Amino acid sequence: MVTDLIRRAEDWIAGDPDPQTRSELQALIDTSEIEELEARLDQSLSFGTAGIRGEVGAGPNRMNRAVVIRTTSGLASYLIGEHNSVPERPVVVGFDARPTSRQFAEDTSGVLAAAGISVVFFPDFAPTPLVAFAAKHLQAAAAVVVTASHNPPADNGYKVYANNAAQIIPPVDGDIASAIDLAGPAREVARVESAFAGGSPLVSPVPDDILDRYWEQVNASRPSPIHSDMTVVYTPMHGVGGQVIEEVFHRAGHSGLITVPLQAQPDGTFPTVAFPNPEEKGALDLATELAEQVDADLIIANDPDADRLAIVVPHAGAWRPLTGNEIGVLLGNYILQHASGEPRPIVMNSIVSSPMLGQIAEARGALHEVTLTGFKWIANAAMALEALGKGRFVFGYEEALGYSVGSTVRDKDGISAALVFCDLVAGLRSEGRTVLDQLNDLWQEFGLWVSAQHSIVRPGAEGMIAIQSAVAALAANPPGTLGAYEIDAVTDFSVGADKRPMWLGAQALVELSLGDQGRILVRPSGTEPKLKIYVDLRGDAGTEPQKRHTELSDSSAQLAKVFAQTLSI
Repeated sequence: MVTDLIRRAEDWIAGDPDPQTRSELQALIDTSEIEELEARLDQSLSFGTAGIRGEVGAGPNRMNRAVVIRTTSGLASYLIGEHNSVPERPVVVGFDARPTSRQFAEDTSGVLAAAGISVVFFPDFAPTPLVAFAAKHLQAAAAVVVTASHNPPADNGYKVYANNAAQIIPPVDGDIASAIDLAGPAREVARVESAFAGGSPLVSPVPDDILDRYWEQVNASRPSPIHSDMTVVYTPMHGVGGQVIEEVFHRAGHSGLITVPLQAQPDGTFPTVAFPNPEEKGALDLATELAEQVDADLIIANDPDADRLAIVVPHAGAWRPLTGNEIGVLLGNYILQHASGEPRPIVMNSIVSSPMLGQIAEARGALHEVTLTGFKWIANAAMALEALGKGRFVFGYEEALGYSVGSTVRDKDGISAALVFCDLVAGLRSEGRTVLDQLNDLWQEFGLWVSAQHSIVRPGAEGMIAIQSAVAALAANPPGTLGAYEIDAVTDFSVGADKRPMWLGAQALVELSLGDQGRILVRPSGTEPKLKIYVDLRGDAGTEPQKRHTELSDSSAQLAKVFAQTLSI
């Protein structure tokens, strides 16, 4: 077995065009690092969801130039096969500020150009939403963004958009994966060298006015534009959103934006945060410190590729982060309050997001839809419903801080969502009210909804089997009660897909209904070795809504932990 492992490592080295990763893998052979070699060679990064993502390093189970080149070879083969020739429209390529991203993006462009496919690239790092917008604006055959989003600094990724400028969905992802499997060693894949430096006439930079065109559509999607001088502390978390969001806020007339100095410049090593995710504890400490110093009205944060949005508001002499669901229902309600006339507004959220948006939509006369997890489903559902004449898509969200206002971008967009949220806050401020006042009003009208998550981590192939078995066992034998809660209905989303729309297809997901009191959802993570438990509880807001919110949030978190102990895993 060791001999076979060494042989496979040597074969990979022979096919790797990058001297750095060839040396890295050879060093593991020379020092007999068998466990590390197994980790890098016994599996390959799987292409799915929207592409690939993983730790940077040598070998097929790491992100590196050889993996990117082979992946792009498969993408090129798929595109040529889809069109029965080289596609007439270009592929848009963008990248974030991680150390390897520019090289991966240039390799991507070089492989596409060598296959005869034209490329329009961003010459410098760019926010994912701007790249996705460019794909839509240019009617691209596809788009690739090299980014690991909010993953740890050691990671990178490769995200693919289809010819409708939304992230790929089945069967496209499977077809591309099959084409990747047929790709030869990376050294044998034809590739234009120095693609970004004039290596091919098929490779050209994105039009200079792309930000102007983005701004025009973002501004047109604002439900109630307003100017303000309120003090807004902003952090891009060393990511690539800062320059664009500062320009957008300037054009919109929000003059009080202050960017956290130590996190303002793009830096893919993320020197001030261990985990560049605004949901992580401590990630917004620098922003909070600055907000206290300048007596800010609001804190906003993007993740490193600027497709997510976090909000923190002042409350009782401290700072209170809003949950992803709270931001979602505030934005959804605000947009629906300002939606008028025909066609009927459409709002939607992922199935693991709060049911509260559905209640708001019903009260405001809007169409509400629920989709599988992933913004690819929200975007494709929006286009499908509009094509059927069901209305006009105005808003979609996921509880993991993802929001889409209108159809400027067919994906989550933390930049436009930040702008519209600041419009919302400024409008409330002009009335002498706060975000929490608005949230309290919604709770009085629809009930106080809170959410909690709990994850069970089981790494490795055996762990994945255990996770899948636990979900199947729960579906086959669900409990009748859980503590003080009665489970009045069970839905197994692995069956019955033929009776649901394509955006709510078969998935390893079980929903346990608690009636008017809420629900519990259980599913495997799509990107990590985790079993994820979501608890949504609904109660009365009472006379002290924020205090009641804390109490019910604690109850939901405890319920999630108790429920985890009942599972067969």
